[in-house]
Amino acid sequence: MKVAAQGRNLRGVLFSCAALALFLLTGCAVGPRYSRPTAPVPPAYRETPENWKQAQPADQALRGNWWEVYQDPALNALEERINISNQSLKAAQAQFAQARAVVRQNRADYYPTISTNPSVTQNRISENRPLRPATGTSSNYTDLVLPLDVSYEPDLWGRVRRTVEAARSNAEASAADLESVSLSLHAELAIDYFQGRALDAEIQLLDSTVAAYEKALQLTQNRYQGGIASQVDVAQAQTQLETTRAQAIDLRAQRAAYEHAIATLVGESASNYALPPAPLNAAPPVTPPGIPSELLQRRPDLAAAERRVSAANAEIGVARSAYFPILSLTADGGFESTTITNWLSGPSGFAAVGLAAFETLFDAGRRHAVSDQAVAVYDQSVANYRQNVLSAFQEVEDNLAALRILEQEAQTQAAAVAASEHSLTLSTNRYRGGVATYLEVITAQSLALSDERVAVEISGRRMVDSVLLIKALGGGWSTAHLPTVQNPPRSSSTTGQ
Repeated sequence: MKVAAQGRNLRGVLFSCAALALFLLTGCAVGPRYSRPTAPVPPAYRETPENWKQAQPADQALRGNWWEVYQDPALNALEERINISNQSLKAAQAQFAQARAVVRQNRADYYPTISTNPSVTQNRISENRPLRPATGTSSNYTDLVLPLDVSYEPDLWGRVRRTVEAARSNAEASAADLESVSLSLHAELAIDYFQGRALDAEIQLLDSTVAAYEKALQLTQNRYQGGIASQVDVAQAQTQLETTRAQAIDLRAQRAAYEHAIATLVGESASNYALPPAPLNAAPPVTPPGIPSELLQRRPDLAAAERRVSAANAEIGVARSAYFPILSLTADGGFESTTITNWLSGPSGFAAVGLAAFETLFDAGRRHAVSDQAVAVYDQSVANYRQNVLSAFQEVEDNLAALRILEQEAQTQAAAVAASEHSLTLSTNRYRGGVATYLEVITAQSLALSDERVAVEISGRRMVDSVLLIKALGGGWSTAHLPTVQNPPRSSSTTGQ
């Protein structure tokens, strides 16, 4: 009966500790409530595709695999390899995993810490110690201890809740950073790919021009041998040919650099990768930007900045909780005996419960400074968020304007190419008829080649700006895709102070 009574007393102590812990959980959380900061959002884009071309059908709108709008199987295959092999993306994924682990680490503070330290010791007491018991008392004894220690700091003022809230917001910001890295890598790959394809087209143009110049040189040499042309004409034709060959070689060097960059992006050694040449012959797809207010939900970098504002707001609550006392609840229990036969019996049990409070009475303004720092960090994060929003709208407008103007330039340049080719044909015919000098032919050849190269460069720039516009619009991403971290337990009352 005595053993049963002691067991009931021990269970009663532990039950009282648990009840007290649950009661203390219903504290309040200090600090301001979070609200999304406002940002300047224009009612409409100044540069919109509707001003210069009808928007594309809805089934061609941006999706997760936004690069598929270019309908290039080679590009699609390369883009898919980024998700598998790109090391920068793997590093960003690992950083997100770290942020989620920090959330779980902080959430552990919601619960008590339970530890045990069992021990078995054999002791011998000195027979010559002071106040030694009467003769006959044994100097040797065994001490068997099986303790169970429980410590708990109730979250009365919401410090833990605010810490978890900050960690959760930082984790969501890290997830958005991961999407930003992914978007940047995919866009960088597409840009390198199209610039490489534009160089392929330019190299093809120069190669065909070299072939034409070789025929022109042969014609000039034949005319020289026939006494119709001068040696100066031959030298000029030779110079024109070799100059164009040198330009083609230089373009191949630039093309190799883009090929190596693509290899690194897809996680392959540049020494083992080769991109088969394929001249660019496509026009950029039309990408409707939507309404400006949607941009705040479509840009992962803006989502990350907004989540960091939320984290900074929670840190204010963490700083302000330092003004309130800290309560610590401890409970110790277990069994202790000198023999193993009755080690776990009722009479061997022991228990203790304690409640301690700690309050800083004077810290020379340290807590006030920490609180002011948290408020300043919040203000900084709000300003950064608003600046990021302004920069995002600038990027969209820049690329919309570039695409509109480049389309007009491409049309004008196409007319220039046609005119220069016609001029070259006339000059060549005049030279063959003996009416014009070869200098006139060389001048026409230079102008025609220059116009054709500019036309190819404009085509490449249009594709690059198209990719940059898609990147500026978020690449089909949405904040709905942002992974959420499990919310912490809600308290019965929350106070904004």
